[in-house]
Amino acid sequence: MNNLSQPDPIRLEIFKNLFQFIAEQMGIVLQNTAASVNIKERLDFSCAIFATDGSLVANAPHIPVHLGSMSASVTSLINNVDELKPGDVYLSNNPYNGGTHLPDVTAITPVFPNPLFIGEGSGERLKPIFYVASRGHQADIGGITPGSMPPHSTSIEEEGILFDNFRLVNSGNFREDEVRKVLSNHIYPARNIEQNLADFKAQIAANNRGAIELLKMVEQYGLETVQTYMQFVQDNAEFAVKNAIALLKNGKFIYAMDSGAEIQVQVNIDRDSKRAIVDFTGTSPQQNSNFNAPAAVTQAAVLYVFRTLVDDAIPLNAGCLKPIEIIIPEGS
Repeated sequence: MNNLSQPDPIRLEIFKNLFQFIAEQMGIVLQNTAASVNIKERLDFSCAIFATDGSLVANAPHIPVHLGSMSASVTSLINNVDELKPGDVYLSNNPYNGGTHLPDVTAITPVFPNPLFIGEGSGERLKPIFYVASRGHQADIGGITPGSMPPHSTSIEEEGILFDNFRLVNSGNFREDEVRKVLSNHIYPARNIEQNLADFKAQIAANNRGAIELLKMVEQYGLETVQTYMQFVQDNAEFAVKNAIALLKNGKFIYAMDSGAEIQVQVNIDRDSKRAIVDFTGTSPQQNSNFNAPAAVTQAAVLYVFRTLVDDAIPLNAGCLKPIEIIIPEGS
């Protein structure tokens, strides 16, 4: 276990399955404790674990568009919040920071090392060693119509309420009054705040389960080993996607939408470097309607397609994206 310069194939398989199993446990907790039909019965949720840089490591087999975009929400938190503390949980559904549509609200929990494993007197501020996140589709998040994606909306306010790295839990204390204020103090407020709160609490519980299980891994294997195998799992996914890319050839496709707008995509394959360029140049300008996909959703769709080309049982993670360059014209 001491040689961490290259992955041991058996241990790689063990850790890959451990990471996925933790995400699956998170999903079970979320389903069992949620209040809304959307999460409890329709299973419109996703859970995943992330490395210290916010990159996706592993997930349960939940909603692909959630999983491919959630890492952007985690990295937005890392880049925009100065001090993350143990016991904090943040909410985000901002489409420009990894969100999909506003009802998909992500709860992100930074995971800090267990104080029992830390030497005393270092004086250094604790930093997260992992992140866990759960994204659940809220039955209603405000907006001009109940539910989601009102077809006549032309602004983000008409779609619903925006959370952008909102601190939901502060040092272990659920900020219920503050959340209620956000959900009610809006031009189109939420219609069932009690249910929103219940589902947020279920997401917190799911994240707690993920954090506890990750810290158990650290206790058993050591932090360096766990973090190193997180990287190895991503490297393995990158290797698998590269091998899939090597079998592809260039292609181009244009699809006309009902509105008359077009989506254009051209895929250029470099077989020598086993890399792909997915270029959406030529796609119509942004529409004055709700049929616009955030960049994170576009990335998630591309990621999922390339993951389906891999026969190996790899988790969908950040490594899958490394051999792929995605070009999205601004304002399209």
